[in-house]
Amino acid sequence: MYKVNKSMARWLWLSVVMVVFDQVTKFAVLATMELYQTIAVMPFVNFTYVHNTGAAFSFLSQAGGWQRWFFALFAVVISIVLVVWLIRLKPHEWLMAVALSLVLGGAIGNLIDRVVLGYVIDFVDLYYQTWHWPVFNIADCAITVGVGLMLLDSFSLKVTD
Repeated sequence: MYKVNKSMARWLWLSVVMVVFDQVTKFAVLATMELYQTIAVMPFVNFTYVHNTGAAFSFLSQAGGWQRWFFALFAVVISIVLVVWLIRLKPHEWLMAVALSLVLGGAIGNLIDRVVLGYVIDFVDLYYQTWHWPVFNIADCAITVGVGLMLLDSFSLKVTD
């Protein structure tokens, strides 16, 4: 039986911060930009407002609508798994706690869009000359950084209890 470490749940504040930051930026995009409008920010960054009905890299975006609820259900299941994982961490596993909290915040940020709007609002457009990375958002950044920290944690030396 796993021991629940309630002190690790304190990292949930980071998830809340990511959800709020993600939703505020998406609201700002909705309030100030037209769909497909592009605003140059820096020589390699634009804000380009797009809708993503799929998952990462617009995976299944042309699937006909069923993917909205599939990805929403997937995000709910993943979020539950992440919370359970987080509260079962040992006190010294703070890096994994940060990683899980970031992934959780990103998953919930995109889940809100998917359920409320039927699509995810993406707006960060990185490019080099004519090559563009798929447009993404703050929730995607949180997920990416979180997964990166999970990988870093998996390669670090472990202290056993």
